[in-house]
Amino acid sequence: MWQRDRTVRGPERPGPHEIDALNRLFSEAFTDRYRQDGLAGVRVPFLNPVVWEYAIAGAGEGAMVWRDGRGDLIAFLMAHCSGTEGWMGPLAVRPDRQGEGLGREILRAGMAWLKASGARSIGLETMPRTMENIGFYAALGFVPGHLTITMQRRAPRRRGPLTSRLSELGGTHRSAAIAECRALASRIAPGVDFTREIETTLALRLGDITLLRGADGVLQAFALWHTAALAQGRTTEETRVLKLVAPDVPCAVELLAAVERETAALGLAIVSVRCQGAQQELFTALVAEEYRVHWTDLRLTHGDAPEVTPAGVLLSNWEI
Repeated sequence: MWQRDRTVRGPERPGPHEIDALNRLFSEAFTDRYRQDGLAGVRVPFLNPVVWEYAIAGAGEGAMVWRDGRGDLIAFLMAHCSGTEGWMGPLAVRPDRQGEGLGREILRAGMAWLKASGARSIGLETMPRTMENIGFYAALGFVPGHLTITMQRRAPRRRGPLTSRLSELGGTHRSAAIAECRALASRIAPGVDFTREIETTLALRLGDITLLRGADGVLQAFALWHTAALAQGRTTEETRVLKLVAPDVPCAVELLAAVERETAALGLAIVSVRCQGAQQELFTALVAEEYRVHWTDLRLTHGDAPEVTPAGVLLSNWEI
């Protein structure tokens, strides 16, 4: 008699040749998730292949896949360790292999890798309306926190000088600036390090890093942003701020104004910022600057590895 294949092999690190397979699994799993949430007409598109390259490179050894008996992908997890900050996403299990406990297995593998890599906070983000997901993560020790609110502003400001961009620097000057970014991030949130994300962004030409310096030349704040379209086949429409580090809200707002000018210089119309709900003062300031709420995600952290409260403004996306 025919028996269903329940083979699970992994975790293994995916190769660049598997991006198409990752895209198919990603689209199938998240489309099925929307269907279960009552949104039967939603079809999740494939991600831009270069975004997958960024996710795999950014995760490093935390990029994991699982296979069935034929070698086909049945699950994947991208676990990212930015110094002491660890997060997981995206992650998915093929719809026909759900309900077998594989989701718990991949989450535990990701948490184990993050802890071994030195992460002291471990979290992820999910759709707040998806009760099954929240319950699933809660059973593994995750607790809900604040929302991550995607905010957008159209018609970016064009007036004012352009600040420096990291891509404009070369050799030792670039290395020194990256070291400044690392030191500033760690000062705002001890141990947090976005060096891998910065270097990967520049290597793949996904976007850039805006540097805000004081009159004395000292780095005050920086923002890492991407302009590459998220979905495969889509045109570039926006600048997405993925990481932002600043000592206070006025400095963060000044930095975002510089990003807006960069966006205008690139001929793009939208700036998108993922603002964590814990940054209430910044959220209020962004609303005053005509940013509007576009999307929300629920942020969860593991009870044994809670999110660190920064001594300033630190925005860090927990999705690609």
